[in-house]
Amino acid sequence: MKIGGMLLVLLLLSPLPALAAFPSFQALVDATAEGGILTPPAGTYAGPVVINKPMQIDGRNEVTIDGGGKGTVVLLDTDNATLKNLHLTNSGVSHNDIDSGVQVRGKNNVIKDSVIDNCLFGVDLQQSESNVVRRNHISSKPFELGLRGDSVRLWYSFYNKITDNIVEDSRDMVVWYSANNEIKHNKVTDSRYSLHFMYSKTNLVEDNEYYNNAVGIFLMYSDGVVVRNNSITHAAGPTGVGIGFKETSDLMVENNKVLYCASGFYIDMSPFQPDTTNQFRNNLLAYNDIGVRFLNDWRGNTFQQNQFVDNMTPVVVSGRGTANNNVWDDNYWSDYQGFDRNHDGVGDTPHEIYSYADRLWQQVSDAQFFKGSPLLEALDFLERLAPFSKPTLLIRDKTPRMAMLQAMPAAAAKPQKKDALEMLLEAQQ
Repeated sequence: MKIGGMLLVLLLLSPLPALAAFPSFQALVDATAEGGILTPPAGTYAGPVVINKPMQIDGRNEVTIDGGGKGTVVLLDTDNATLKNLHLTNSGVSHNDIDSGVQVRGKNNVIKDSVIDNCLFGVDLQQSESNVVRRNHISSKPFELGLRGDSVRLWYSFYNKITDNIVEDSRDMVVWYSANNEIKHNKVTDSRYSLHFMYSKTNLVEDNEYYNNAVGIFLMYSDGVVVRNNSITHAAGPTGVGIGFKETSDLMVENNKVLYCASGFYIDMSPFQPDTTNQFRNNLLAYNDIGVRFLNDWRGNTFQQNQFVDNMTPVVVSGRGTANNNVWDDNYWSDYQGFDRNHDGVGDTPHEIYSYADRLWQQVSDAQFFKGSPLLEALDFLERLAPFSKPTLLIRDKTPRMAMLQAMPAAAAKPQKKDALEMLLEAQQ
């Protein structure tokens, strides 16, 4: 009995036989000719994997590559490769090494129709050009929000297309030092920054849906960006922002819906470059705590044909400045109290918003928690009824609309480079 018991213990403590390990996916890649098509048998394979030659890999939604908790699951160190219909999982946890589902270090690659989960970062593109990341479902490790990795990360990368992806429980989608990329038709939920730009010019952001993230879109030092037809809702935390701008110029922001956010638009020293203008056209800002928050007394923004609907406070300027140095024209304001006696659709008198010196919730940060409560609303009413000092004019819209506007056709985006290689790439999608 003692010998049998010892044998049982030895069997339990011994390593699993080699047959229980996943087969190597790298061996299949190495056995595939350059330019070939790899269609592996269904099953789970061991990563990490390095692809350093043009090829196509089609998992037919039956293949999982498990990174084993170390490093990046798939490194695309090549041009003209395609990954599709794969399940990539279990990367390492190093932020310094950017452990990812896929790292891209080339051009004209396609990553599409795949599930990337339990990977710190989703898809990381560094110094990569004209790649496509399309129709993937991406989520990070089950960490606290700030410790997760980014769903898609672009670093010094140009003319890429990030489209039709579903992102959940990641940190940010970031575009740093990158130009002329398209971010379209993506859905991002339960993350930190839905989309964050740093020093990235002339990108296009269109038709995305961002729900229940800490911040919708934030542009920092990123000129010439077009932000169009996006829906940003429920960025409602203490620092929740629908779309934010810091020292960013020459923007076109149009046809966006920003709903139920702490601040709809957050504007900090934008536009920053001399003799530039930021255009805000036909956006719907509704049910936000603040419609437009200016961090400082600034100029150079044009607000035309926007719709401000039932925001608790339509416009705020920190530091008791004014926003009337910007252009406000032809907007709809749900709290406008004028008339339209000639029935031309425009109010007979300008719509004016004033700031009162004793607005407690603006001056004391802790009081913002009680904004909208009966007590602060009563104080706000008394301020307007009998102000202790002359109020500051925040904005004057000389031609306020009496009714909400219909959606307008969007202006043409800045041209994106399109050559024979890109057209060939689109044909593969």
